[in-house]
Order: sequence, then C-alpha cells, then structure tokens
Amino acid sequence: MKFNQIKSLGLAALVVSTFSFSYTANAEVKTIAIDGSSTVYPITEAVAEDFQKKTGTKVTVGISGTGGGFKKFCRGETMISDASRPILKKEIDMCAENGITYIELPIAYDALTVVTNKGNTWAKSLTVAELNKIWASGSSVKNWKDVNSSFPDQPMKLFGPGADSGTFDYFTEAINGKAKSSRSDYTASEDDNVLVTGVSGDKGGLGYFGLAYYLENKDKLNAVAVVAKDKTTGVLPSEATVMDGTYQPLSRPLFIYVNATKGAFDKDVKAFVEYYLANAPKLVKEVKFVPLTSGEYAAVSKHWQSKKSGSGFGGVPEVGVKIEDLIKRIKD
Repeated sequence: MKFNQIKSLGLAALVVSTFSFSYTANAEVKTIAIDGSSTVYPITEAVAEDFQKKTGTKVTVGISGTGGGFKKFCRGETMISDASRPILKKEIDMCAENGITYIELPIAYDALTVVTNKGNTWAKSLTVAELNKIWASGSSVKNWKDVNSSFPDQPMKLFGPGADSGTFDYFTEAINGKAKSSRSDYTASEDDNVLVTGVSGDKGGLGYFGLAYYLENKDKLNAVAVVAKDKTTGVLPSEATVMDGTYQPLSRPLFIYVNATKGAFDKDVKAFVEYYLANAPKLVKEVKFVPLTSGEYAAVSKHWQSKKSGSGFGGVPEVGVKIEDLIKRIKD
C-alpha cells in the first residue's frame, strides 16, 4: 500500500466523513469514526479497509494530527483516536470535563527519522546536541556550517510537522528536552508528503517524520544516523535498531485510544479493536512500521480485555518507556 496513494485517493472524503459521521448507536448504517495522527493513519487505514471488506461496517479515518484528533475524541465526535504520542494532561482534563474515559492501546513502534536531501554528502550522522542546536527554540542556525565547522557553506532549509502533531511533541521532548519547545521558522505541515517534497527539493533541506514515510521515499532522501547522548557512533533507524534499543532517543510507541465510556462496550467498536489487535503484527509490517513483540501484543490484548481505562503516562511525555511496563502502570 503506497502512502501517496492512500492520501491522494479519497483523503478529502475521509476527513469530511470524520466531521459528518460521528458514531450513532441508532444509525441504520453504523459508522466508526476515527481521527488523529498522520503517522498512525496508514496502519489504521489498512486495518479499516480489511475490516470493512469482511464485516460491511463503515469506518472513516481522518488526519487532524494527534492533538487535533484528541480534541474531537474528547468532545465525543470520534470513537477511536490515533496518536503518535501519549495523551497529555490538558487532553485528559478535556475528556474528563465531557465525561469521556478511554483505553490506551500501544499498537506499533516507530523510529522518528531525520532526513536530508540526496545531494547532502556531508551530514551522514548528527549528534543529539547538533540536532538540538538546529531545532532549539530561538536557534539562529541557518547554514550547515553553523552546525559543524566541517560542513560546507550551504544554506539550510527546515521542514517538520506542525504543533498539533504528536511527532512534533515527541521529537521536541527527545531532542530539546521539552515537548513543543522548538524554533518556529521552518516549513510546517501535518502532511508528511509535503515534508518529503520539501526536503527532496532543496539541497540544504533537513526534516523529520516517521520511519515508514522515509522507507516509502528512500530513493529521494537520505536517513541520518543519530548519535545518542554519551555515545560516539551514529545509529540508523530500522526495525532491528528499534527492537534492540540502540536507536535512541527517537524510537517511540504508537497508540490508538478507544472511548471506554461508550465505544469499548459497543459490539462494532469492540469487533474493530479486536480485529485491529489480532491483525496488527501483519498489517503494521505491510505499511513499513515496526510491530510489537508477540509478548507485547499479548499484554496489550489482555489489557484490552480487562477494559482498564486511563493512561500509563499520567499526562506527561516520556521517552524510552517499555510497553509491558506502561500497561502495568495503568490504573482503573
């Protein structure tokens, strides 16, 4: 499944559908409305396509970004929210104000990937400190030589996700030490294909987004090896380096959140989530993300069956958490 095709074929219709079709128990044709992360979108869309074919239940999947998706979810407009970072305190409070509880379900891993233009022959790797120098709030870096004196005199053009993106939140937490703390003078978009086009079209381009979008466009872009703090060697993002824990600090879990006030107990939503978890190992890999281990999927499925609501993060961003440890934290 090609991401460009996914987004071009009916994306507008999908987004409009999310606004037009909230889940209604008495509707003649039931619709499960989903919105949120553009990163998680290809996984959920792949599951939705298969589920619709097998059951006839209509599923709409929109892309408002993680933050935009939570706004709709906490207003009761969607039954499931795709998220590339955990729910934040302000979103927890918004859901509580509207009487909405939720079940937090990790469904895959991702590796935030730093990318450069194919013509960039100098930045094979970047340290976390160099990335911070580029992306920190108030940064004045505008040329590659400002990052490292060994780099050429080449103007730098930056591309990245917008402020409603969970990818933005996770990257800024991991690299700048505080979620949403970032320079703002860059080309921002919730559409990762816009970022791909931007970086691939500018020799001095630099950007970041999920691993799957890099793999889909690796003929146009370079992936940059990241040198973690206290390390001397850069590590490239891959399924292997995510699973062995060496790609740090930009490995992260991806989530779906299910409305536990209503959705978790509805037969169609329940069937969809169970289909999602049962088929995630295969479909996650098909769309070029990193599946959880079989033990982690078993733990997530057990957690789903328990219908325990809440978040293991307590509304605070966190880098490097393990799935099984996360589930153990969630309280009724």
